Amino acid sequence: MSLSAPSQEADLLPGCTPWPEEFAARYREAGYWQGETFGQMLRERARRHGDRTAVVAGDQRWTYRELDARADQLAAGFKALGIQPRDRVVIQLPNLGCFYEVCFALFRLGALPVFALPAHRSAEISSFCSYTEAVAYIIADKHSGFDYRTLATQVHAAVPTLKHVIVAGDAGPFTPLSQLYATPVELPEPRPSDVAFFQLSGGSTGVPKLIPRTHDDYIYSLRGSIEICQLDESSVYLCALPAAHNFPLSSPGALGTFYAGGTAVMALHPSPDVAFPLIERERVTITALVPPLALIWLEAAKARRHDLSSLRVLQVGGARLSNEAAQRVRPMLGCTLQQVYGMAEGLVNYTRLDDPEELVVSTQGRPISPADELRVVDEDGNEVAPGETGQLLTRGPYTIRGYYKAESANARSFTADGFYCTGDLVRLTPEGYVVVEGRAKDLINRGGEKVAAEEVENHLLAHPAVRDAAVVSMPDPFLGERSCAFVIPREVPPPATALTAFLRERGLAAYKIPDRVEFVESFPQTGVGKVSKKALRETLTRPTRTPTSPSVS
Repeated sequence: MSLSAPSQEADLLPGCTPWPEEFAARYREAGYWQGETFGQMLRERARRHGDRTAVVAGDQRWTYRELDARADQLAAGFKALGIQPRDRVVIQLPNLGCFYEVCFALFRLGALPVFALPAHRSAEISSFCSYTEAVAYIIADKHSGFDYRTLATQVHAAVPTLKHVIVAGDAGPFTPLSQLYATPVELPEPRPSDVAFFQLSGGSTGVPKLIPRTHDDYIYSLRGSIEICQLDESSVYLCALPAAHNFPLSSPGALGTFYAGGTAVMALHPSPDVAFPLIERERVTITALVPPLALIWLEAAKARRHDLSSLRVLQVGGARLSNEAAQRVRPMLGCTLQQVYGMAEGLVNYTRLDDPEELVVSTQGRPISPADELRVVDEDGNEVAPGETGQLLTRGPYTIRGYYKAESANARSFTADGFYCTGDLVRLTPEGYVVVEGRAKDLINRGGEKVAAEEVENHLLAHPAVRDAAVVSMPDPFLGERSCAFVIPREVPPPATALTAFLRERGLAAYKIPDRVEFVESFPQTGVGKVSKKALRETLTRPTRTPTSPSVS
C-alpha cells in the first residue's frame, strides 16, 4: 500500500479544512496515515477472516464475507437510487446490524454518512439535513416506542434537497432498506485523504457542529486503539452505547474490532437485563459505558445471575468516573477498568491495561499517539505550570483542523497554528496522564450526553411567556451533571411542565429538556454586565428530583 498521496488541498470537499501539507507529509512518513480506506479495510478482512463472525445482532449473524458482500449489494442499490460520491446521507439508526452494512455501503460508494443519534428529534435532524444538503435520510421504523417515520415525514417536507427516506423495517410511504440490495457494480474508489463521514460535536453553541473525518486519520485511530486495548481475532466487543457515538464506533469500538478481525455484538439497550445475557451468550471480552451506566451495572452485578467471566475490559468514558466508582469495577465485575477520555474532533486518551491501579482510578489516560500534541493554557492562552489546571488544546494526526462550513466557529475553536481548543479543564500528571477537572465552555455533560446551554435557551426564548432564560449545570451524584433552566417570565410564570412540553413540541431531544426549572425576577451579573451563571449555580441548594436512567438510546 502506497504511503504517498495527493495534496490534501487538491479536490478537498468544499467547506472542510485540510491538514497543512507539511503535517500531512509528516504523518504519512511516520506511518500514521497508511493510505487505506474503509472499503479496502473490510475487503481485506473478508479475504483474511471470511468465515469468522463479524456482527451479531439479535438472531442475525454475519461473517466477514457476508458483511462485505451485503455492503457491495447495498452500495449498488444506493447508486441505483441516484446517491453519488460526496452526497450527504443522514443516518439515524439504533443498534441494528444493518447500521454497519449501511456505513460500509456508503464508504464504498464514496457518499458521506452524517451520524445522528437515536435520541435526536426534528429540531436536530432538520438542521443536519438542511445544513449538509442531505439527499437521503436512513432510519428504523420504530425504536423504544418512537415512530421515526413520523419524524421523517416532517423532515422530508422541510428539507428540499432530501430526495429519499430509507427505512429499516416497515417503510410505510418510504423506501424499504430491504429492497435496495442489488447486484454489485463497479464503483470508483475514494481516496484515503477524502472525508469518509461526519460526526457531531458536543459543542456549547446551538445545534452540534459537523466534524469531517477522513479515512486516513480515523483508521489510524483504530490501529492505535486496538494496539492499546489489545484486541485481536478472539475479541468480542459489546456495542451497548448508541453505535453512532464516536466512543463505541472507534475507541476501539466496533470499527476497531473489525480492524482486528473480532466480533461486534449489538445490544439494543445498555441495561444489565439486556447486556448481561449477551455477555454470557457471546462470551463478550470488552465493552464501553458512560459513568451513569457503569454505576447501574455495578449495582446490578451484586445480584447477577449471568456468567460475566469472559469480560476482560470495561471501558468508561464520556464523562469523568469518580475515583470511588472506579475502585469498585474489578471487585464487582471481575474485569480491568480502562478509563477513556476523548472527543469526536480527534484526541483520545486511554489508561493502559497494565497501568498501576492508582493511575487507572485517578486519571483519564494518556494519548494514543506520540504525535499527539497537548497544551494546557490559562484564559490568556499562556501555558500553565506543570500540574496546574488549565484549558486543554491539542493537535495531531487524527484531530481535525476545522468544522464543516463553520468559519466563525473555527475562528473560536482553533488556534492560528492549528490547535483545537477542547473547552475541557485538565491537569497533566508527571507521567503525562490527563486528569479532567471540568469544562471551560458553556456545556452540560449529562451522563455523557452533551447539552449546549445556548441551544436550549434559544428554544425557551421562543415561548411567549418567557422574557429571558439561562441554562446551567447542577451537580448530580448519578449523572454527574443535570440541567436547570432559570427563567424570567414576562408576567405570570407558566407552569414548569408547560415549558418542558413546549420544548418537546419543538422537537428537542429528551436529554436536552431541563431537569429543573426555576423562575426568577432577574439574573445576577458579572462585573462586565454578563449573566453570572456561576452565581446561578450557587443558588441551586434545594434537592433535585430522584435520578433516573440517562438518555442513551
